[in-house]
Amino acid sequence: LMHGRDRDGHPYPAQLPKELCRDFIISSDQNSTIDEDKRCFKEANIKPTGPLNASTVTISPWNHFGVSHNISDENKTSITVPAPKVLCLIYTVKNSHSTSIRAIRDTWGGGCDGFLAFSSSPDPRLPAIALQHEGPESYDNMWQKVRSIWKYVGAHYLDEFDWFFIGGDDMFVLPNNLRTYLASLAYKDGNADPRLKEYYVGRRFHSKEMEQKLKKKQKFPKNAKLYFNTGGSGYTLSHATLRKFLTVVDDVEHCSSNEKTSVEDVMMAKCL
Repeated sequence: LMHGRDRDGHPYPAQLPKELCRDFIISSDQNSTIDEDKRCFKEANIKPTGPLNASTVTISPWNHFGVSHNISDENKTSITVPAPKVLCLIYTVKNSHSTSIRAIRDTWGGGCDGFLAFSSSPDPRLPAIALQHEGPESYDNMWQKVRSIWKYVGAHYLDEFDWFFIGGDDMFVLPNNLRTYLASLAYKDGNADPRLKEYYVGRRFHSKEMEQKLKKKQKFPKNAKLYFNTGGSGYTLSHATLRKFLTVVDDVEHCSSNEKTSVEDVMMAKCL
């Protein structure tokens, strides 16, 4: 590897496919040549909040849902606080090691305080870890794969990090922006300690279909709503939340621990 070759003599890392650098066009207009993701990203003016490996973050704790908007402008001051430690977790498969996972490692992965890929095949160069779990290695069995990931992380890394972020290999993340938001969220709550206070953070959806299925099976409260943080954009657990989840991860009744399903994010929300 020191000479850019793997043990079989092939170039390593392999050259990234050109497809990864092309514009991704999804439009009802067949003549469209616009990558909507890039356009939205540019127009939203999303910028990094600091260097990838910054030891501090500058937060605006007043800029949160639930915080009074009657605060005068002079009181809307930013505060610099220590950056929380975030472990980033990616679930993937062997075929993506030299493409998606390599692209992550070459871009945003190094900005996390820790980075692990969980795959169908091990590869210490990434690093990628292959875990045993119930059922087959398939998209339709993601809940069992994610359960095994959280168990492994809980056993080996729980005490080393404040927050744990998980998602698939098709994400692009700004780690310092994530740290900034998480630090701001905790500061808003009285400078809460994520090792003691439970947080479950992400893009919230309402799963009406799964809600009805679970109610028919009498596995969900009749008058409750099933909201979940989508796995598509990734979600984050505080140290305290992960610790609590690990106490019930094998609970069949409340956490559907024997379920074989692709909707790991919905199952996670149901369990929490």
